[in-house]
Amino acid sequence: MEKKFNPNTGDLQEKLVVVNRVSKTVKGGRIARFAALMVVGDGNGHVGYGLGKAAEVPEAIRKGIEDAKKNMITVSLKGTTIPHEVLGVYGAGKVLLKPASEGTGLIAGGTARKVLEMAGVRDVRAKCLRSNNPVNVVKATFEGLKALRTAEEVAKARGIDVSEL
Repeated sequence: MEKKFNPNTGDLQEKLVVVNRVSKTVKGGRIARFAALMVVGDGNGHVGYGLGKAAEVPEAIRKGIEDAKKNMITVSLKGTTIPHEVLGVYGAGKVLLKPASEGTGLIAGGTARKVLEMAGVRDVRAKCLRSNNPVNVVKATFEGLKALRTAEEVAKARGIDVSEL
């Protein structure tokens, strides 16, 4: 049950997570290219990531932003934090997200922090448990954010009242 978001509404901020220089060896020598991992969000529960590849860094960043706008999701928030603890897994990347009380701040590693900032999460504790490869950490964080459900959503899915949970 993935929630989609229209990126054309509202103003989105964008953040560069990592630029990777890759080279391909051909008979004439090496060809250098760049891969840019971008995260975009409105800081209010909507976030997306994209990977852009090109011969120049600015072009790779532009492509990454375009791709990120296509992969936007809506995140269930509970005030300034997340509704419950969740474990996001993608490939070898594993990210643990724990809700924190107001005023705690964003306690997370650089890669996961950028995704959570763009999503609008202010108080949370996060820990990368396995791989710290930026691409897998971003994707694992997204899997965790997609799995979040508020009490209202759970109650509606079960067909009961929120007070019964």
